Amino acid sequence: MPDASPATLHPALPGTLVIMGVCGCGKSLIGAKLAEKLGGVFEDADDFHPPENKAKMNAGIPLTDEDRWPWFDALRSHIEDMRGRTTVFVLACSALKAAYRERLRGGDDSGGLVFIHLKGPRGVIFERMSARQGHYMPVSLLDSQLAILEETPDLWTVSLEQEPGEVVDEILRRLREPGIVGA
Repeated sequence: MPDASPATLHPALPGTLVIMGVCGCGKSLIGAKLAEKLGGVFEDADDFHPPENKAKMNAGIPLTDEDRWPWFDALRSHIEDMRGRTTVFVLACSALKAAYRERLRGGDDSGGLVFIHLKGPRGVIFERMSARQGHYMPVSLLDSQLAILEETPDLWTVSLEQEPGEVVDEILRRLREPGIVGA
């Protein structure tokens, strides 16, 4: 793919791109590759979970909203901290409910923060989760995540049924399209 520096992209490149979706959809892989292409910073929201949240998930217990709110508040604060530190901040975060995304968005419009939803069939995601080693999120929680996923019109939906480089290229193409940001 040609140069993906911010100068070759839409002039209104959002400052924050949140790669979202259920566990096992490839958020971390795609987010890291995208940040590298854009010359930005990538972080995984999982790294911000307190130990008690990770312990619950590791035990196969889905998190409640009460477990998640402090985590989302910490992530929103971090998004704001990253402004001015990098041209673009890429965050991998499940952000499955519309209310979670609104908490992350804060006062930003789609010109400041975009949610990119990696979407695919349960079977494909199940296979990926089953193959990964050492992750605290067990495959048994996939169905609970799919059950709470709320797809809204503001999401940029990208199929995860393509090679990682193709997923990144599709996102980069969308970032080059005039009028797409803020639409």
